[in-house]
Amino acid sequence: MKNPTTSRLDFLGEYAAWLLGCGATCIRIEKNINRMARAFGVDAGVAIMPRHIEIYARSPHGDLALPVVIRQAPHCGLNFTVNTRLSRLSWEVADGKIGYDEAVSRFAEITAAPPTPRNEVLLLASMANASFCRLFGGDLTAVLVVFVATLAGFKLKQMMMADRRDIRLVFLCCAFFSAAICAGAHIFEWGSTPEIALGTSVLYLIPGVPYINSVSDLLACHYLCAFSRFVDALVLTACLSVGLCAGMYLLGLRMF
Repeated sequence: MKNPTTSRLDFLGEYAAWLLGCGATCIRIEKNINRMARAFGVDAGVAIMPRHIEIYARSPHGDLALPVVIRQAPHCGLNFTVNTRLSRLSWEVADGKIGYDEAVSRFAEITAAPPTPRNEVLLLASMANASFCRLFGGDLTAVLVVFVATLAGFKLKQMMMADRRDIRLVFLCCAFFSAAICAGAHIFEWGSTPEIALGTSVLYLIPGVPYINSVSDLLACHYLCAFSRFVDALVLTACLSVGLCAGMYLLGLRMF
C-alpha cells in the first residue's frame, strides 16, 4: 500500500506539472503547492525547471528527504481556463472546503474537460486582431482585411498544431500567410490605411504571455525559467518576423 505522504506528493507533482504546462508563473505554482501541502499536512518543497517539476518531502531539519516526485509538464499549451480552475482548487483545499480525495477527483475533472471549441477561438481571435487594427487607426477596409488575414492564418495554425508540426514552423507559416494577404491589399490599394493592416496582420502571433511570465519569474528569482521563457518567446518572435518579411518580399512590397 502506498504511503499517504507519497500519494499526496504524487498528486501535487501532477498538479504542479499541469500548472506549468498551461502557462502559470513560477510564483503562482509555488504558492498553490505550498498552500495545498499545508492543508494536506505535508512538509513539501518544489523545484521548478523549464519543462519539469520536482516535488520533494522535507525532513524536520528542512533538508531534502525521500520521497521525491518528478513530473514533466504536459504539452497542453496556454490555457487560462485550466489555470484559473486549478488555482481555485488550491484555495478550496486551503480553506478546508474539500479534502484530499475530493481534490483528486476535481483535478481529474479539470484536466479532462474539453477545450474551448476551435471555431469559437478562431472567430474571437480574428475579431480581436481586427480590433487592434482599428485601435491603431485602421479604416474599415483595413479592419476587414486584417479579419480575413487573421481568420486564414489562425485556421492554418490550428491545422498545423493538430498535425503536431514544430511550433517555430507554425509561426513562420502563419505569419507568412497573413502577411501575404495584407500585402496584397496594400498592392491593390484597398482602403486608405493598408500599411496599418499589414503591421497588425501578425499581432495575433505575438507571444505576449511568455514575455510577461519571463519578467514575473525574473522578479521572483527563478532565473532559469525566466531565461528559458524569454528565449522561447524571442525565437517565436523571430520566426513570425521572418514570415512577415517573406510575405512582403514575395509580393514585391518594399517598405524601406
